[in-house]
Amino acid sequence: MVIWPRAFSLPPQSLYMFQGEFGLNSAIFWQAIHPITLLLFIVVLLLMWKSERRKNVLIALTGYAIILIVTFIYFVPELMSLINTKYELTVNQDLVNRGSTWEMLSIIRLFFLIILAFILYSGLTKDAQRNH
Repeated sequence: MVIWPRAFSLPPQSLYMFQGEFGLNSAIFWQAIHPITLLLFIVVLLLMWKSERRKNVLIALTGYAIILIVTFIYFVPELMSLINTKYELTVNQDLVNRGSTWEMLSIIRLFFLIILAFILYSGLTKDAQRNH
């Protein structure tokens, strides 16, 4: 919502912020955060296994895993293709369209992540006294 509208505004020129020696590289963050998140999900699932909270944790974990798969199949390769486009001063309308599509689908993905966060939150705030 902050970077992508600007990055995809006049590609390939506007994608230069990702290129060169001082280009923005957020991959380090994303490569660390997903394994940590999955590990925390598994720990929470183990802790909540005998409670009604387990269902919500499983739903959130499954949804997150599906989103990660989609991310690795579509979002990461498409983004890498876009941001590694050779620098030119001429605006490439195909890149503008691909960038807009990527951004729109990314917002939809974010919407699903927010829904999963609410499902997880509602599960973790359930009464802990009711066990199976």
